[in-house]
Amino acid sequence: MASTISDFIEADLDGLIDEWTEYARAVSPLDSELNDEQLRDSGRELLLGIAADMRESQTDAQQEAKSQGRRPDPNSGFNRIGRGHADDRQIHGFGIDALVAEYRALRASALRRWQRTCELDASAFQEIIRFNEAIDQMVAESVRQYAQRTERIRDLFAGVVAHDMRLPVGAILNSAHVVLLDENLSATSVRASLNLQRSAERLKLLIDDLFVFTRTRVGDTLPVEPTQQDFTRICLDATDDVRSARPDAQVEVHSSGHLDGRWDAARLNQLIVNLITNAVQYGNGPVQVNARGDDEQVTLVVSNGGTAIPVEALPTLSDPLTRGSPTSQRGGIASGVGRSLYLPLHYR
Repeated sequence: MASTISDFIEADLDGLIDEWTEYARAVSPLDSELNDEQLRDSGRELLLGIAADMRESQTDAQQEAKSQGRRPDPNSGFNRIGRGHADDRQIHGFGIDALVAEYRALRASALRRWQRTCELDASAFQEIIRFNEAIDQMVAESVRQYAQRTERIRDLFAGVVAHDMRLPVGAILNSAHVVLLDENLSATSVRASLNLQRSAERLKLLIDDLFVFTRTRVGDTLPVEPTQQDFTRICLDATDDVRSARPDAQVEVHSSGHLDGRWDAARLNQLIVNLITNAVQYGNGPVQVNARGDDEQVTLVVSNGGTAIPVEALPTLSDPLTRGSPTSQRGGIASGVGRSLYLPLHYR
């Protein structure tokens, strides 16, 4: 007979994992790719982490701090287990309610099975208190991590939207400017073109404000929807998008090899447009877009002339929503959010 919950968890580990896995499967999203082995591994890690935490000595002051919600050592192995579980469940499409429900099931299963093996005296009551503290602490850590990760994804999405809205707005502004140069416009057409220009300029200011809000924040992966596509066509479409906003851009597209495959054309368009735009904005002379493919992979190279990237900027070259030191640039605030080399994609 196990006298403590931590001893009982280790003695009845397989039974607890079986019961918990059945419940975890029930609350899993229908399209979840988690198999029973992965669910069992998660349950084992949580249960053993809780058992190890309960075996650690705890003073009255530490217990009081926990009851008041004060966070013990955020970098402890115990808290890392909670954060890791939250990351794993979010990646696999679990909502926060399902995440918390897993812990609720774990708590109920462990206490119910343990209660059958012991007498509920004063020492058992203290064991239950300590077990609930451990569960509550891990739930709090998981929920905190889930919320922070969700916020990062939301911020990244806002940055992506703001960044990619700039190209069509630039095309609208450029087109309105060209139309206004036509001396044969009627008075009505002139007024309409001026209204279009002013509205696009206001929209650009709003987008720039969104830039400022998102630039210092970080995100995570974006979902993709691959379909059968021609990579050459994606490159040509991206080049046309850049030219619509920058008619003076000199961009040449070259392709060779096997370039058919399953791609998310919209996401790749974002990536290629960003690379070409940066090459046009910060470089000199024509921009070369070269795509080469074989049966295994496709290699994309966007090259341009101009000043080399400073060595000190290389460590953060692929960081999202960051960029190097301010320099004299042709586009003013068009210096961007620094995500041309960072487009996080999550295939499911």
